[in-house]
Amino acid sequence: SKQSAQIRCNSTETERGRAAARHTDCCWARLNICSLLYDRGAMVMLKGIPAILSPELLLVLAQMGHGDEIVLADANFPAFSVCRCGPVHVRADGLGIPELLTAILKLFPLDSYVKSPAAVMDLVEDDKTKGLQTPVWSEYELLLSSAGSPTILEKVERFAFYERAKKAFAVVATGETALYGNLILKKGVIAPEDQS
Repeated sequence: SKQSAQIRCNSTETERGRAAARHTDCCWARLNICSLLYDRGAMVMLKGIPAILSPELLLVLAQMGHGDEIVLADANFPAFSVCRCGPVHVRADGLGIPELLTAILKLFPLDSYVKSPAAVMDLVEDDKTKGLQTPVWSEYELLLSSAGSPTILEKVERFAFYERAKKAFAVVATGETALYGNLILKKGVIAPEDQS
């Protein structure tokens, strides 16, 4: 389809090889830590960890470094296709992005060195003309504000958003049904005094 063609990787064989190797390494790490956590019953034994966050999502959040981005993808987002280009594919079936964002922000520092550490997919021209409303964006802004982050959401053109998503560390495929619910978060740093 035309959309599938638009989101294909534009990388060289070498880049695809590196992405595949990174993906394989991460898959083994995810498998090992998930097996360890499930075997030891850590899902119910860890303190202060929101129960909504799966072991594999916790691992991804921990592995990300300053400036890495994670995509919280709505139910219509082509997550599997995008993840063929390198990002780790994390499943969060049935979960809405606002509830997932609430849990993530308890553990995840947002980048304070950029104007906005959060980005959404901008409306296409036809939807702008129709006056389509995106109430979920107000929810995101409220949650970001509660976490002490700038509430300005960067708006990224649809296909530019897909390209940016291909370079993300991970894409979390959620069950969010709100139109234009996709959200990109950029990881920040944790100061020494905040690490305890």
